Amino acid sequence: MDGLLSGLKTVVDSLGATVLLPIVIFIIAVVLGARPGRAFRAGVTIGVAFIGINLVIGLMFTSLSDVAQAIVKNTGITRDVVDVGWPSAAAIAFGSSVGLWVIPIGIAVNVLLLMTRMTRTLNVDVWNFWHFAFIGSLVVAATGSLFYGLVAAALMAALALLFADWTAKAVQRFYGIPGVSVPHLASAQILPIAIAVNWVIDRIPGLNAINLDTDVIQKKLGVFGEPVILGLAIGLVLGAIGYYDAGAASTVVSKVLQTGMNLAAVMFLLPRMVKILMEGLIPVSEAARTFVQKRAGDREILVGLDSAILIGHPAAISSALILVPIAIVLSIILPGNRVILFADLAVIPFLVAMAAPVVGGNVLRMVIIGTITLAVGFYVATGLAPLFTSAAVAAGFALPEGTTQITSIVDGFLWVSYVVVEAVAGLGIVGLLALLAVIALCFIAFHRRPAAWERLAGSDDPAPAPAKAPAATPAE
Repeated sequence: MDGLLSGLKTVVDSLGATVLLPIVIFIIAVVLGARPGRAFRAGVTIGVAFIGINLVIGLMFTSLSDVAQAIVKNTGITRDVVDVGWPSAAAIAFGSSVGLWVIPIGIAVNVLLLMTRMTRTLNVDVWNFWHFAFIGSLVVAATGSLFYGLVAAALMAALALLFADWTAKAVQRFYGIPGVSVPHLASAQILPIAIAVNWVIDRIPGLNAINLDTDVIQKKLGVFGEPVILGLAIGLVLGAIGYYDAGAASTVVSKVLQTGMNLAAVMFLLPRMVKILMEGLIPVSEAARTFVQKRAGDREILVGLDSAILIGHPAAISSALILVPIAIVLSIILPGNRVILFADLAVIPFLVAMAAPVVGGNVLRMVIIGTITLAVGFYVATGLAPLFTSAAVAAGFALPEGTTQITSIVDGFLWVSYVVVEAVAGLGIVGLLALLAVIALCFIAFHRRPAAWERLAGSDDPAPAPAKAPAATPAE
């Protein structure tokens, strides 16, 4: 059994998300009744879209990492907990004892909840099961029990499906992506914070009247409010903050302009990549709808995807770019914080994207919510750093030279990780049972009053109707 699981994990590790996802999409589409040619084209299109998204995110990652390192160098701050980035966290998760079991566990939980009608989401984002494994590995590091870690991973798989169903209509309405949901814990964890902070802002005179969504900005500023120009402007500001003393004037100007153009490219290209992704999703969502209607009437099945499909929206990118210098300032001024950010600043769009439907795309509110989320995250990361480091060592991860403790925004900053670890480490099996009870009660409450829950997540209007499929090509 271990050999089979080890082989499965090796396949997942070697293929990566951009190869594994098209294969999974093709198989699911065929099983749901799509024609093989159309299913194959859908899988390849989705794979191409994710490659494009990853390329653009890579550009953003490089630009923001360079700027962040320059800003940190200028401030002269030092911390003993180093951000090693989400790729390292994923490697640690899949390399852990929990990582060996997480894929069959995640699939089993999904199938069970689908069969019992507790979820509408078919989570095809198998690669991102590493988030469940990561939290499970922290539990193992805290308790020494693999069983506790595996149960924690299963509970996180269920929690991700709950968040996916809860936010589905809001995501579909705001982002205009029909037939999907986002079972991504790193993105969904901001939802309770966003709801609470948005409620408070609504009751603050003056602040509650400020609407800075990207449509309003573009209407007021004209061409200067377009996403690509906003990206350029934010990039120029970040570049000036980071490189003002980079050397000769020509060097400074060059670095600032390059940063501006790179972030303008990100703002322009990401929405295009998401459109390609949507083209690939249409055959899958139609096949799923037809399959379910034949067997279960009007029941809806959603395709669960990575939150990368959300970050192409100008509100998500704009607020995230503004949060980059804020995150660095927080790392300096927060008392008791021991974390310094480098590698994961580019994932801030993933952390804030799910707040956009809650606030109607209001960039100011997203920045406020993001600031509070990051502030909480710094303390979570400081508290979890010893376990994060222990899990990394147990998984055979080589710590960077001169580093004693490590973390990552994904998933070391997440309040969900902290709550699960503290509950299980403090209460053992009782903590696991308490978590199970809370998640089960949330599922029951959601199914009793789904419309009320969905309104909290930002679904004030009905979800858009599914887009029509493009005409079949001769190759199909």
